[in-house]
Amino acid sequence: MANEYLYGAYGHIGETVAQSAVQAGTTPVYIGTAPVNLVRGFGEAGIINAPIKITSLVDAQKKIGYSSDWGTFTLCEAVYAHFNNTLGNIGPIYVINVLDPSAGKHRKETATTKTLTFTGGRAEFASDKIILDTLTIAKNDSGNYVEDTDYAVDYNFTKGTVIITSLKDDAQLAGSLTASFSEVDDSEIADSDIIGGVTSSGEYSGLSAIALLYPEQFAVCNLIAAPGWSHSPAVYNAMLTACKKINGHWDAFVVADLPLVSGSSAVGQAEVDTITKAIAWKKANAFTGERSKVYWPQAVDNLGNVFHLSTLAVVELMRADFSHNSVPMETCGNKAIPVIKQYFGANAKNRGFDQQSGKELTQNGISTAVAWGGEWVLWGDHTAAYTYGADVDPRAIFDVSMRMLMHITNDFQREWSPEIDEPMTRALKDRIINREQEKLDGYVSMGALLGSPVILFLESENSTTDVMNGDFRWDIAVTPTPPLKSASVYVAYTDAGFSVYYEGGDE
Repeated sequence: MANEYLYGAYGHIGETVAQSAVQAGTTPVYIGTAPVNLVRGFGEAGIINAPIKITSLVDAQKKIGYSSDWGTFTLCEAVYAHFNNTLGNIGPIYVINVLDPSAGKHRKETATTKTLTFTGGRAEFASDKIILDTLTIAKNDSGNYVEDTDYAVDYNFTKGTVIITSLKDDAQLAGSLTASFSEVDDSEIADSDIIGGVTSSGEYSGLSAIALLYPEQFAVCNLIAAPGWSHSPAVYNAMLTACKKINGHWDAFVVADLPLVSGSSAVGQAEVDTITKAIAWKKANAFTGERSKVYWPQAVDNLGNVFHLSTLAVVELMRADFSHNSVPMETCGNKAIPVIKQYFGANAKNRGFDQQSGKELTQNGISTAVAWGGEWVLWGDHTAAYTYGADVDPRAIFDVSMRMLMHITNDFQREWSPEIDEPMTRALKDRIINREQEKLDGYVSMGALLGSPVILFLESENSTTDVMNGDFRWDIAVTPTPPLKSASVYVAYTDAGFSVYYEGGDE
């Protein structure tokens, strides 16, 4: 039927014929920066380069801080999208913060001083860069006031302000006093911090810290995102590496973005603000991993918040998975998102594109957002490996296909890992076959798989030598259910209806 790439619902005039916040089981991990400088005792809290579980906006404020400056603190975008979403909140999420406000790390060398005016024993000032642990208030004569004795420090995340309150009714802080504090410096954070690594002494950082998630919290990562960073080729490639065989076992799917601006200021920058430029940039920078989706451009809501589409995609993938008992059988394409227009950069002249023009992106493996069906929706169900008309592994055509394969392998390992080192009896072999077949049949019943998938224990794949060494293998071939990428109806004109004028004239 389709001699051209189709994506959406279509209608055609044919030739004349003479006669259709919830708690999810999906586990996304975001890597980026958070305002942990607003968390007291951040150095002992274990919140730097470690996976932290976040269940709500308030939980995020307590554990990693929160700021409306998403450009500096990129993880706050994910927190907002998941837990302050007008379409409904969904979690939990895990975040890995690489910003370290410790001395000698991501901290400005020179302390900041500020004159505070106390009224009624209270002062307040705005700052989200302050390292709260470093705040001191000087006495007018000499020395400093003592925190928790003379005053208390609190932070208002709604207003983004530091609040200082006197503790002694008979000796309240009054008048103008000088405060001194250090501030975070995010200018030193680079792609290498996001990529991270593991030292010989066992210290983890960046993407490598995903490996800590299972042994520390027994959670299996199955989505990885780094909004604000994933548009870097170095970070994207590191994400593709990190998503494979986490802890030697688990597979995850990467959700990334293309940039709005390409290059560095040192060598000159170029705007990526049109569909043609986005397609060319994706090809030139090989954002083509079959274990990933890539998005372009960004989007803005009615409050002026600019979202990376990768963030909103993770939210909707979680929501779709939750609706299917945590089975990733449905794409996030055509799912409503809380935005009002596309965003191409502060100085971009591009006023946006519609679903038909967006088809140019999706047929080149770039997902996007369009106005459709009376709302703004994510648009695109392909992996980044897809290009219309090109030779692509069938499993990499749709995101749901790759995610279903990962789900089956991850689930098999979680199910049977407790049996490792148990006697491999004939009964255990059959129990594995029966249980896995039951799950396959269930996937078919719910519409996640097609046909009649069968799990097999093949003699050809289980040699005497393998069995002697305790190595056993089962084989499953499955057909994940594809999404309805396009639906077309052909309507033809016919003159057959004119017969009513001549047959049964009284009608």
